[in-house]
Amino acid sequence: MSTAASIGWIGVGKMGLPMVMLARQADLDVTTYDRSAERLVLASAQGLASANSAAAAAANKDIVIASLPDDKALRGAMFGPDGIVAAMSRDAVLVETSTVSAEISAELAAVAEAAGVHYLRTPVSGNASIAHTGALTCFVSGPKAAFERVRPVLASFTRAQTYLGGAEEARYAKLAVNLMIAVSAGMMAESLALARKGGIAWQDILNVLDDSAIASPMVKYKTAPLRHRDFESTFSCRQMAKDLDLILGAGHHVEVPLPLAAHMREVYGSLIAQGEGEVDFIAPVRQAERLSGLGEPEKGNAR
Repeated sequence: MSTAASIGWIGVGKMGLPMVMLARQADLDVTTYDRSAERLVLASAQGLASANSAAAAAANKDIVIASLPDDKALRGAMFGPDGIVAAMSRDAVLVETSTVSAEISAELAAVAEAAGVHYLRTPVSGNASIAHTGALTCFVSGPKAAFERVRPVLASFTRAQTYLGGAEEARYAKLAVNLMIAVSAGMMAESLALARKGGIAWQDILNVLDDSAIASPMVKYKTAPLRHRDFESTFSCRQMAKDLDLILGAGHHVEVPLPLAAHMREVYGSLIAQGEGEVDFIAPVRQAERLSGLGEPEKGNAR
């Protein structure tokens, strides 16, 4: 598909706005919509055109890209006579970038097929802190020909696009990745608490992790803010709990036991109950410290 294709973009939140800005910088013809008037004002301030409804943003477009927070928002926006799918032209491509359940995704696929719309499940991997850099990646499943048509558009706001199959494969891929991220946060929390109780200084154990066999991109991504005890959210505990609910639901659906996911869901539930729902998902570090009788490490290289 040429870059002259017209695009309706639904959802300009913390992820959607930086992604659509990259698409606009690639000279793509984009019309945006968001339920939040405040977010539309921000989009307008960046020079983005907007519509007065999701259906209006989707009408007569070659591609519609959605960035929505959850299953409920997806259902409310997509389905029904006034929804996005009903407003779309036949042979248009619907690209849905959110982390949602495979069940609602399959339901949307049936609705889209009945309307003559090509539906691509395209969850992005990464978070709002890097979305503006183009470093996000995406997993894609759905009609292969539709993927090839829109791949240049996806490449405007993601660095890699991995096609996985014709159905819900991309949904399971995103949930599998997020499961490993959640468990990695719990793993780091317990490891750091054990090291501190064993007498290792805070900065020293972070150095050890950074230069060890476990030094994955995920570990290094989080040791950097942990050096400064920075728990400002890039992806919150509440968001991780939501994703773990989806992960556990998917596991039940396909009969895969997920005890680590269940444990981490309870960890994040306890953090939310303590008022830390909007803290970064690495907050299990502080939870493990509290349970271990540890306070904040002193500045410098102290324990």
